[in-house]
Amino acid sequence: MSNLKYDPEFLKLIQAANMPPAQEPTDAHHLRKASDALIAMITSFFPPSPGLTETTFSFTTADGTSLPIYQLTPSTAKQQEGPQPAIIFIHGGGMVAGSVALFKPSAEYYAAQTGLKVFCLSYRLAPEFPFPTPLEDIYSGVKWLQSHAAEHNIDPARIAICGTSAGGGLAAGVALKARDEGLNPPLAKQVLIYPMLDDRTTIGPEHPLSPFLTWTARRNEIGWESYVGKDRSNVSPYAAPARAADLSGLPRTFIDVGGLDIFRDEDCEFAARLAKANVDVEFHLYPGVPHGWDISARDIAVTKRAEQIRVAALSDF
Repeated sequence: MSNLKYDPEFLKLIQAANMPPAQEPTDAHHLRKASDALIAMITSFFPPSPGLTETTFSFTTADGTSLPIYQLTPSTAKQQEGPQPAIIFIHGGGMVAGSVALFKPSAEYYAAQTGLKVFCLSYRLAPEFPFPTPLEDIYSGVKWLQSHAAEHNIDPARIAICGTSAGGGLAAGVALKARDEGLNPPLAKQVLIYPMLDDRTTIGPEHPLSPFLTWTARRNEIGWESYVGKDRSNVSPYAAPARAADLSGLPRTFIDVGGLDIFRDEDCEFAARLAKANVDVEFHLYPGVPHGWDISARDIAVTKRAEQIRVAALSDF
């Protein structure tokens, strides 16, 4: 028997919206179209973050492709002397959807609230570009920022990587790769916001979480199949970080997740394994809210509390 239930404020919002159940996608392109439309609609209501300057650069990936990287500079950052910390922001979208443009309101919020430069990295999407291309794109972007740190007044030893949903999973994969390849200096911190970490997660219709899921089991399966394929016999831990046998030596880690999220259990387990590996980890579980609750319910108490804690985590490294 389950006692799972919505947060009261969140429940009021969804009851007031009275939206019909979303149609389950048939394939990755259907999922991309539906996800991008929903994200665009939701983020259009984000309040503006004034005092930011946006500058676009480009970096070259491992296969020679040029991709854009967007630097968001708060006005307060210009007043600081000496090399400063910086945040790399990786957007979500289930490996198949999303873009910097769609998730930029979130990145702008974190830049404004922390007073730090935020670099939004572009990456190519599955199924057109399955693993390892998205991960390699991001890793190339991290190395680009390190190599250009001086001209951007950035301390290369104080770069944190932050990702949301699939972006969180990609950030965790990049942190593993950076550890294994001896990235120098290493990443200072990883901030994983309800990250997508484990391709083995399955939730059937009888599961107590099933009625609450916004990112459903079907969507999750399409995302993972697009990214790593149908054969899961030899999935790399860089693709699905929950598969990593050894989590020691990773940077300081922050993870949060909603109690009604399909990623709840994999995120809880990952945080526990990090702690057992003696990684400095901070973990928050928010009861009563599903995947992506924070972008759809900006004004409820649990979102305000979560955002305040995230900003503190992104300011401390």
